[in-house]
Amino acid sequence: MKEDFLHYIWQHKLFSSSELKTTDLEGLIVVKSGLYNKNSGPDFLNSHLKIDNQIWVGNVEIHINSSDWYLHKHEEDENYDAVILHVVWNNDAAVFMKNNQPIPTFELKNFVDKELLKNYQNLFSKHQRWIPCENQIQQIDSFLLKNWLERLYFERLENKSVLIKELLQKSNNDYEAVLFQLLAKNFGLKVNGEAFLRLATSFDFSILRKVRFNEKQLEALLFGQAGFLEEEIEEVYFQKLKEEYKYLRHKFNLQVITNGFQFFRMRPNNFPTIRIVQLVSLFYKQQNLFSKLMEIEKIEDFYKLLSVEVNEFWKSHYTFETESKKSNKKLTKSFIDLLLINTIIPLKFVYEQSRGEVDEENILSLILQLKAEKNSIISKFSELNIDVKTALESQSLLELKNNYCAQKRCLQCAIGNNLLKEFININS
Repeated sequence: MKEDFLHYIWQHKLFSSSELKTTDLEGLIVVKSGLYNKNSGPDFLNSHLKIDNQIWVGNVEIHINSSDWYLHKHEEDENYDAVILHVVWNNDAAVFMKNNQPIPTFELKNFVDKELLKNYQNLFSKHQRWIPCENQIQQIDSFLLKNWLERLYFERLENKSVLIKELLQKSNNDYEAVLFQLLAKNFGLKVNGEAFLRLATSFDFSILRKVRFNEKQLEALLFGQAGFLEEEIEEVYFQKLKEEYKYLRHKFNLQVITNGFQFFRMRPNNFPTIRIVQLVSLFYKQQNLFSKLMEIEKIEDFYKLLSVEVNEFWKSHYTFETESKKSNKKLTKSFIDLLLINTIIPLKFVYEQSRGEVDEENILSLILQLKAEKNSIISKFSELNIDVKTALESQSLLELKNNYCAQKRCLQCAIGNNLLKEFININS
């Protein structure tokens, strides 16, 4: 038994409402359970109760055992002077107010439906499970699940907004600069994401604005900052970039970052060298990229805008040193989908938020057109017979697993709520 479960029972009045009695056998009617207080102080504020035919308005404190009042030293805290009812599971000690009168106490355990306790125990069983409800999630109503996943998706957008807003603050709300930084992070994928973000934030974006019209300078800037031009390679193309970077480094007083880029066990198309040159190509060929992306409403138009290919040298190379079979190395649709999921749609969400005009329908329309990502978490949900077809579903399930299931926040989850209340007809 955990205290937050008692909070849940009290908040939703999941106890028998007839003939409630305090431990002193006084009649109790809960008119309003009160406002749930997640900050310091009593658990519920401004509760309305009728105790022994007298109306009381004040605060309610909840504990597993009544003796927890003293364990938590509430008798020394004036914030608890206005408590009008002590709700407990076990009444193991009398609790007194400062005037030496006992605080009215309500012992919950005799008024809670056994089915609710059974469902709670099933969810919070000590048996190791991938998610607490893995044996029951299949029975959840599809309409409830659909609505919950939509809400989870916007929670995920809010969580992704934290980094975006931090970058905006550092760049004085320069959305074009933040777009570059976020795209760079996502071009690096999971393995090189942080290294790419360090690269993108290692120089002021105003420098990129000055050199972006010259593809060679832009390429020299990114490869130079990333540390790839520090080596001694005889290749002519490499030498030209190295000379160009030497000029830029002196002109803008640049500092090379520590090269933390990984090649090991990566497919050649995901080599950091290829992703850097693709990023160069995108910002060289698409001026005012942020404005263009914010105006687009159709998925097809995103593909057209972002489908860039590398320059001639890189068509036949994966690194500076080794020549390979020629290929265009264009950004694929699946890679653009990742950019939309992790950068463009979250940035669009934050931008619209800042203007007070979030178009939720448009955002949902975009994410629903993208295929679900493939990873171990999504595969496991599929094994539990959860149908995962769109990126909205995969993103929402990632949010569910990481921020609800893994933390056992079943009481705040629509699925957990539904399973807890199953077969309960209290207050109906």
